[in-house]
Amino acid sequence: MIQRAVDVVRAGGLIVYPTDSAYALGCQIGNKHAQDRILQIRALESDHQFSLVCADISEAATFAKIGNEAFRFIKSITPGPFTFILNATREVPRRLVHPKRKNIGIRLPDNEISRLLVAELGEPLLSSTLLMAGDEDALSDPETIRERLDKDVDLIMDVGVIPYAPTTVIGLTGDFPEILRQGKGIVPALKN
Repeated sequence: MIQRAVDVVRAGGLIVYPTDSAYALGCQIGNKHAQDRILQIRALESDHQFSLVCADISEAATFAKIGNEAFRFIKSITPGPFTFILNATREVPRRLVHPKRKNIGIRLPDNEISRLLVAELGEPLLSSTLLMAGDEDALSDPETIRERLDKDVDLIMDVGVIPYAPTTVIGLTGDFPEILRQGKGIVPALKN
């Protein structure tokens, strides 16, 4: 299943894959066409901020500026259901960087399939939670995903139902970590 998903992504395809907080849409970082397909499927504006799902913190450091304190903080709570907002490096395509804040979301999920997927891919996966326009929760049942998206994506990785629980979003662009959205991930030392 992992190799097939990697092959689809490398061929320019768009996949639905599991994370520790929900199913997500994923494609290669450099694939603008697949990115546009995500925007269309989710009915999002072109300035939507995507996340990069990385194999480990070293890979994340290629795409985000991670100082020593931030590195230690991220290392202490990952893998897990967190999205870290960090300043982007020049390795991130401009179209993925927030135009005013110059930042990017980074994920290191605690899900074996997503970790194996990005490790085998050898690069981060451009990712967006499978939250459809008008829905309050992300799609969690592979049968429903198939019914709604079978013709819109190239592969659906079915691992059963994943109850939706949004990630905790943590800003790491200032002097101190800041919870921007409390979600599934708990950091006892931080309060929003």
